[in-house]
Amino acid sequence: METMITSAQIDAYVAGGAKLIAAFDGLTSADLRAIPVPGTWSLQQIATHIYDSDLIGTDRMKRIAAMPNPLICAYDESAFNALPGMEAIDALAACRAVANNRQFMAEHLRRFSPEMFARTGIHTEVGKVSLADQVVKYIHHLEHHLKFALQKRALLGKPLA
Repeated sequence: METMITSAQIDAYVAGGAKLIAAFDGLTSADLRAIPVPGTWSLQQIATHIYDSDLIGTDRMKRIAAMPNPLICAYDESAFNALPGMEAIDALAACRAVANNRQFMAEHLRRFSPEMFARTGIHTEVGKVSLADQVVKYIHHLEHHLKFALQKRALLGKPLA
């Protein structure tokens, strides 16, 4: 279990937002709907998933920081992504919202004491998790999906320079 977070990790958490915007900037609606790798999510689905996940992530972090041993509920990412209207969400706006959300959350993270990062909650699927665990998880989660988004973008003939 992680119990410490460095300023470099907080910087990486924030930087993920700009990377996400860059990955989706300039894509057309056809690009976003395309599935260049059969059986995987479209770029649209990746963007909306990261948006949902990031909002859930900041809720989890704030709960752990503010409440004694809170319950952290799991969610079904595929069910969320299948909700009506997900295809109509502006993917780039969702990416910008993620970037803003991370900047706002970082204002808290930068002011938390080392003891705050050791605070824990109980996740309904994995058990005890610390605030530090959640920060690290959401850094890696965005990077994980970003890798696939960049791969799909390249397959569409629109690689980032």
